[in-house]
Amino acid sequence: MPSPDRLLALPSGRALVGLRTKLLNWFDEHRRNLPWRVSRDAYRIWVSEVMLQQTTVAAVVPFFERFLVAFPTVEALAKADEQQVLKLWEGLGYYRRARHLHAAAKELIANSAGKLPDDPAVWANLPGVGRYILGAVLSQAFDRKLPIVEANSLRVLARLFGYRGDPREGEGKAWVWSAAEALLPQKRVGDFNQALMELGALVCLPTGPACGQCPLAANCKANQDGLQEKIPPPKKQTATVAVSEVGVVVRDGAGVLLCRRREDAGRWQNMWEVPHAPRAPNEEVSTAVVRVAKELTGLDVEAGAEVLTIRHAVTRYRITLVCVDATLRGGQFTPGFYAASEWLTPGELDKHPVSAPQRKLMRELGKSGRQKRLF
Repeated sequence: MPSPDRLLALPSGRALVGLRTKLLNWFDEHRRNLPWRVSRDAYRIWVSEVMLQQTTVAAVVPFFERFLVAFPTVEALAKADEQQVLKLWEGLGYYRRARHLHAAAKELIANSAGKLPDDPAVWANLPGVGRYILGAVLSQAFDRKLPIVEANSLRVLARLFGYRGDPREGEGKAWVWSAAEALLPQKRVGDFNQALMELGALVCLPTGPACGQCPLAANCKANQDGLQEKIPPPKKQTATVAVSEVGVVVRDGAGVLLCRRREDAGRWQNMWEVPHAPRAPNEEVSTAVVRVAKELTGLDVEAGAEVLTIRHAVTRYRITLVCVDATLRGGQFTPGFYAASEWLTPGELDKHPVSAPQRKLMRELGKSGRQKRLF
């Protein structure tokens, strides 16, 4: 059976050693000074890698620093209430990551005496830990010879070896993981994995890569063939779906109704929001307000003026959320769609974790002298 190096058309011997050396030397000189790189502490590395999934470095840094102040150890994280964790995560999005991180911390405390072990078998069974997180944490913290593949390293590897298929799926996905593994050095594995990602983030950009600054330019097949803009091929575009929603700001005197989603709610589970749901085709906003309040909370309301219209995206959905004031006219909150509810004053609306669109609404409701407007 051919060796992985032969299958991947990798350089061998001194050439392969030279490639690794060039990349590590470049990383030593150009690596960014990031707060999770100050040590090989597995907990700090783990938290950072979870946060960095589908989020930029610039966005993560302040969240990481606040999170580590609140939960400096895996023990502190495990002891925290989930609402505390979600509140600290508020604004990062993809909240399932936070819930998995919290659940995994509890498992480590219960089954591993609070230690983050150098054991792939333990990590592989933790909530939210896939092949990338496992390789990223164990290679950086313990120098385990494990590969990682994410958007930046995927792009570097595809261009370096001139892979013209799609490395994000199918045979291409298997190929890129094999390439990442075959390139690994015997030592400084974590640094090497970070170097691949760093090169993709700073030099081997999706468009307009700075090939003149790349330490691997002489080795790069895409650079030699002028195919940097074609490798890897663009992501397949998914058709977007427009959704029109109404959000109901139910008021009873000075109180505003905030509801908590159920644990099995899927998206935004256990987070808080004003009741909201899609409008039916051609349904008047005021009609939708009354219907949504009744169906989701059991309350009878009278629709008022528009508060704010928020446009945001969730996966392939492009959502227009029209938020409307509503006055409580009767009924009692009935758990069902929501697990619980609270009446809060505008000054208390930052008490609970909410999604980014809901936070925009909370800020608007907290403004003094806010002018009402017709929808």
